[in-house]
Order: sequence, then structure tokens, then C-alpha cells
Amino acid sequence: MDTTIHDVIIIGGGPAGLTAGIYAQRSKLAAVLIEKMAPGGQVLSTNWVDNYPGFPEGIAGFELSERMRQQAERFGLPIVADEITGFSLEGPHKVIQGVERPYRARAVIVASGAIWKKLGVPGEERLTGRGVSYCATCDGPFYQDLEVAVVGGGDSAVQEAVYLTRFAKKIYLIHRRDQLRACRTLQEKALTHPKIELLWNRVVESIEGADQVEALKVKDVSGLEVETLPLQGAFIYVGIQPNTDWLQGTLHLDAQGFIPTDDRMATKVPGVFAAGDVRKKMVRQISTAVGDAATALLAAEHYLENL
Repeated sequence: MDTTIHDVIIIGGGPAGLTAGIYAQRSKLAAVLIEKMAPGGQVLSTNWVDNYPGFPEGIAGFELSERMRQQAERFGLPIVADEITGFSLEGPHKVIQGVERPYRARAVIVASGAIWKKLGVPGEERLTGRGVSYCATCDGPFYQDLEVAVVGGGDSAVQEAVYLTRFAKKIYLIHRRDQLRACRTLQEKALTHPKIELLWNRVVESIEGADQVEALKVKDVSGLEVETLPLQGAFIYVGIQPNTDWLQGTLHLDAQGFIPTDDRMATKVPGVFAAGDVRKKMVRQISTAVGDAATALLAAEHYLENL
């Protein structure tokens, strides 16, 4: 049985986790990063990143992830492949239960991320990064003078539809009900904007295209009417789900499952910090994940110094 007690365990190998790892190694902390899949997080499936500083021509998501991983490993960060299933406290130590074995640390940074909920329709998975997107802020500029669809009716969907009017020639806002769930101010912006066409009581049946999105098949919720919309992009906003199931009952989560923190990224449990998409916050971008992680690690270092 491994009885090693690390200074800090980082859970999750996306931009937040890798950044925390870089900072930990530079601070000479005994750290380990645990990731169940390949390091990189959701960025791995992002076709092109055009809004991360330092890359004036943009960079492929896979390449950016790979560079972050290489930088972390250059500083000697141990990266362990394991899936975390639970979390508990043993006195001053935090116990992270993995499928392979338990891990112990004095401090923990949770950077396990979140996933955008999928429609689950044909073509969605295959064309993700090729016209199917879950982030208008990331990908909107690629759709200059093109026609796109936004699927959803909440604040995020409507806000991003309005944002896309800066670039797209036309936006179909597709909602399964006969009224939007977004706040009144956002609704008014969408309902009065000449570029946005509301398609009420519609659901997406499939996303069509060979190598890029070419059309959406949508049907009336009654199932009686099906139409094909020729367009070049589909932005999906039907919810986001944090990867925090393993924390249920042990760490305070909000109603959606995100981790509330203070401005030092500290949770209500001393020595436990959160960074990136898993944290309760307004904006979920690579740049904000990196900033969260730097703050979290420096706060964790301060916590360790004062133990």
C-alpha cells in the first residue's frame, strides 16, 4: 500500500490542471496530477483556438494541449492515469480514492472540468469542431457572413445568439418550447434583432454534412413537420454538467453541481481549492482556467506554509 503523502494533488489534466502542475513544480512542491484520460481536457477536441494570447495565427486545440503537457513534464510534473471515484478527510490529510488506489495529500486542487450536454443526434459527435460548437465566444469569428443555428432557450443560448450577430449573416434560434427561458432583457434583444429568426416548438433531428456542417434537420415537437435548414454552423446550448459526481456529499456544491469558491479559489474545506470549468463562475474559457489555476496553486502554497 502506497503511504506517500503529497503536498498537493491536482485532479484533472485540462488547461487548469496542467497550469497548476507547472506552478507546483516551479514552487518545488511534491505534487501529482491525476487524469483519467489523455491530458488536455476539452481543448483536445477543439479544432482551432483563436483567442488564446500568444498565438497570433491561432493554434489547433490538440497542439495547444500538447504544448501545455510538454511544459508541465519539462518541469518534472508526475502525471498519473487513474479515475477518481471519491474524496474523504483523514485528519489533516485529504484522501483521493482512485480506481487503481487511494492518494493522500495535504492540499487538493480540483480541476476536473465540465462537459457540455449533448443533443445526442446523428452527426453531432462526428462534426464537433467542424461546424458543431459549444462556445460562440471561442468560435463565432469563424462564421463571418455565414448562416448558423443556436439550439436552446436559456440565458446562455440567447446571449450567444445575440453575440453571434456580430459575425453571422443569419442565426436560427431553435427552441423546443413556445417561449424562451432566458431573462427578459436577453429575450427582447433576440426577438427584435433582424438577424435572428426564432423557430419555436422545434427540435434538432440530425446534423448533416460530409466533412463540415451543411444543414440541420429540424422537426416540430409534434413530429409531423420536418424541414432542412442549409447552414454552416450549429451552436449547442442545452446545459453544462460539471464533473463533480465523485464529490457528492463531501464538498459543498451549488444546485448545478459546480464548486463555489472565494477569490483565492478556496472551497469551504480548508486545503481544498477549485480551478477551471468545474468552478462556479461567469466565464469558462482556456484563459480563465489558466488564471484560476495559478491563483489556486499559489493559495494552496500559502496554505501549506501555514500548516
